[in-house]
Parts: sequence; C-alpha cells; structure tokens
Amino acid sequence: MIWTVVAGLSLAIWLVLIFARHGFWLTRERDTRDIPVDPTQWPDVVAVVPARDEADVIARSIGSLAAQDYPGRFRIILMDDSSSDGTADIARGLGSDRVAVVRGLPLAPGWTGKLWAVSQGIERAGSAPTWLWLTDADIEHAPDTLRTLVARGEASGLVLVSLMAKLRADSFAERMLIPAFVFFFQMLYPFGLVNRPTGQGGAAGGCMLVRSKALEAAGGIAAIRDALIDDCTLGALLKQQGCIWLGLTDRSRSIRPYDGFGAVAAMISRSAYAQLRYSPLLLAGTLLGLALVYAAPPLLALCGHGPARFAGIAAWGLMAIAFQPMLAFYRRSPLWGIVLPLIAAFYAGCTLLSAWQHMRGRGGMWKGRAQAAAGR
Repeated sequence: MIWTVVAGLSLAIWLVLIFARHGFWLTRERDTRDIPVDPTQWPDVVAVVPARDEADVIARSIGSLAAQDYPGRFRIILMDDSSSDGTADIARGLGSDRVAVVRGLPLAPGWTGKLWAVSQGIERAGSAPTWLWLTDADIEHAPDTLRTLVARGEASGLVLVSLMAKLRADSFAERMLIPAFVFFFQMLYPFGLVNRPTGQGGAAGGCMLVRSKALEAAGGIAAIRDALIDDCTLGALLKQQGCIWLGLTDRSRSIRPYDGFGAVAAMISRSAYAQLRYSPLLLAGTLLGLALVYAAPPLLALCGHGPARFAGIAAWGLMAIAFQPMLAFYRRSPLWGIVLPLIAAFYAGCTLLSAWQHMRGRGGMWKGRAQAAAGR
C-alpha cells in the first residue's frame, strides 16, 4: 500500500510539473522569437564585466564585446578583481578604444567578490548610460547580441532583459550534466512565469541588460551585496520596479570548460545551499523531494508490482519526455532523458556537498574566496 501511495504522489507531481508549471520544459522563451523592431534612437550602454583570474577566456569574451555592431554609444568597463594571472594585461592588449580596464579595490566587508567588482564598475560608468550590460568574463557574445537586447528592452519598456547563455556541453561530464542544469533552473524559475508582469523574479547572470534608473531606484547593487545567487536576487529586486524578460539563447555562449565531474560538482555546490537559504530543514526536505520525484519512479518501475509499477513507469516516462526539448536545444541524444534520475542523484550529492562546505566555512568557494561565509 505504501509503495502505491509513493508512486501515486510521484506521478501526480510530474503531471503538475508538466501541465501546471507554466510550460517550463518546453523551452519556448528564446531570443530568436518575437523579435522586436529597432528603436528610433539607440540609447547609451555601458557593459560592466567583473573578472578574477580569467586569463584563459578574457580575450574571447572581451573581444566579443568590443566587436558588437551596436549603432549607439557603447563602452566596456572590465573590473579586474585582484587577478594574478595577467587578465588585465590581456584585455588591454586587445587595443580596443571601447574597453577600459580598471583595477578594483580590495574586497569590502559584507560583499561577495563579484558584486563588489560590479558595484565599482557601475560607479565608474557614471549616470550617462540608459542601460548597463552586466555580463560575465567567461561569456562570448554574437555581434548582434546587444542590438537584440536593447531592442527588446526598449520596445517593451522592460527594466531587465536577461539571457540564459548556452553552456558548454562538449566533454562527457558536460553532456551528461549541463542540459539538466538549465532544465532544473527552469523548473525553479519558469521563464514564462518570470516574463509575466506579476510573475516570479529571476535572471541569468551571464547576460543581463539592466535599466540604470530602475537599478538606482531599487537601491543599486548594494541592495544585494551579500547575495551568492546574485542573478536571481537581482531579478527579484528589479521585478518590483517593472517588467523583466528572461529567455534562452545560443548567441551568448559560456566558454568556460567543465571537463570533469569534479569541475561540474564545484560549480553546482558553490551556490546550491544558498538556494536553500542555508537551512538544514530545507536541505532535508529537498533531498526527500528529489527522492520522491526522481528516484522513486525508476525504482518502482523496475522493482514494483501492480499499480505502483505502472505509476512508476508513467512518472519515469513523463520526466524523460519533459527533458527532451532541453536535450534538443543542446543537441544531445534523447536517451539522456532515461537517465535523468541518475543525473538528479548527482545534483542531490552536490547539494549535500554544498551544505558540508558551508558548515566548514568554505561555502561559495570561488577563486580562493569562501564567499558564503561573508555575513553569514
């Protein structure tokens, strides 16, 4: 009887996710759909790029920004956050008059490193730009990216336009785990809901176009100074100022490699426990929920009997189907949908690792900084 109840609950959850979670799994929100017309006048834009020891990728990322075919005034501020690998010199060596390389101040108490660098870059940008383009140092953009971002923001009067950059999925670990990362993100922050005027706040930190006046009215970057999941925190903050838009893209791409399972685990564990607000109770509930949603269906399908087995098969099939649009977006085999429970188990392990690291004072570790320890 107990297994029939478990199977029924798991199947019911997947039915709700597929039919009542704003179609998160359909990947409908794309920057290539419903393309707005160009504005009559192109506003001023300043890109702010925080960088800490990014010598391997900085030439490609900053080079892609300098090559933007934006018709309006556009400049780039690279905030060098105490790099020791020549990041700043490489950026200067590009020789672009659009790029200003600024050495950041030492990390201020109560701030995460990235947001401290972003805050200094915004201050350096001054009050002139209508838009601030906040983008990461490991993102390479197509030449028309800024045009499409600004056109969408101006046409719809948005305060934030954000793109989920297409992450690398080349190594075996990336092919197995990265599409699921975006799938799980969309489950937590359904793009269709985020894009509704009264919906949920959210954003993707690799590419965010922010209206300057809205950010100032919201209290600036200082309002989220200690946020580890800074993109979604900023999205929620700006949602209070007006409409926002979040979509998928393959014109902005992450060029940071995650060649092994350890590298992916480090990326996930950096912020997983922060998503749970550092709560042991939420951690326990999340792990129990993951077991019910992802582990129970295949176990019941393979080992169960009667109604429990049929419900397990149905739930397993639904999760595999729901994963297909994201797999297609990443051009990965549909067969990965069958092993989504195994992928989810890896993410559950990373969430436990994140909690363990936080308890040891090493939460949010990035380039030698335990950022979750600040202010916690």
